[in-house]
Amino acid sequence: MTAMVKAEGVHKSFGHIEVLKGIDLEVAPREVFCLIGPSGSGKSTFLRCINHLEKINAGRLYVDGELVGYRQRGDKLYELKDSEVALKRRDIGMVFQRFNLFPHMTAVENVMEAPVQVKGEAKAVARERALKLLDRVGLSDRAGNYPSQLSGGQQQRVAIARALAMEPKLMLFDEPTSALDPELVGDVLDVMRGLAEDGMTMVVVTHEMGFAREVGDSLVFMDGGVVVESGNPRDVLTDPQHDRTKAFLSKVL
Repeated sequence: MTAMVKAEGVHKSFGHIEVLKGIDLEVAPREVFCLIGPSGSGKSTFLRCINHLEKINAGRLYVDGELVGYRQRGDKLYELKDSEVALKRRDIGMVFQRFNLFPHMTAVENVMEAPVQVKGEAKAVARERALKLLDRVGLSDRAGNYPSQLSGGQQQRVAIARALAMEPKLMLFDEPTSALDPELVGDVLDVMRGLAEDGMTMVVVTHEMGFAREVGDSLVFMDGGVVVESGNPRDVLTDPQHDRTKAFLSKVL
């Protein structure tokens, strides 16, 4: 079975600062893969490399068996054109820390926008599916609301519906609950639980250890641009093997 995400020796630098120092990992189809670690450990940068929002400096990164951002001929890599990258990015949904909704569009218009503009879908078809997706994230009664009329948690659930509207084979979540008030976090995590139950492949950068323990299939602890420890989330969280993991978890659990 082809891995949905495969990283081989992935390096990424910003100027002289090496943020990723050789990441090797695999995410299986239908797996919920959680990334944890302190701020600045490279988690979000790695996530952005998966859909080529950041270009890697060395190594190989594959999504569903295909190189991300490059084509290989012989032993040389050639960068894909922006249009080719955009075409592949359609298969990868991304939900950011900040919701990034279009403020001048209602919830349903936000969810419809990409299928209509990118896939050329008929508006009536896109609208019908957008309404179903809003229902799926518990917001069918908010379809006509603008982002400014929604709570942070509701906006984040619209953002998830918007990512799902492109029918991705992979969903990336970059700390999707960290900007939310504590009482709004549960609704967003419930939506993500539902996606996991439906078999969506997910890579989740999170501080929500309870979610990682309950829903995650695999867990990676990153620090200083390397994978320090990985394994079953319940094992890593209850019995970490590495001193650095122990020190981190003692502060967050």
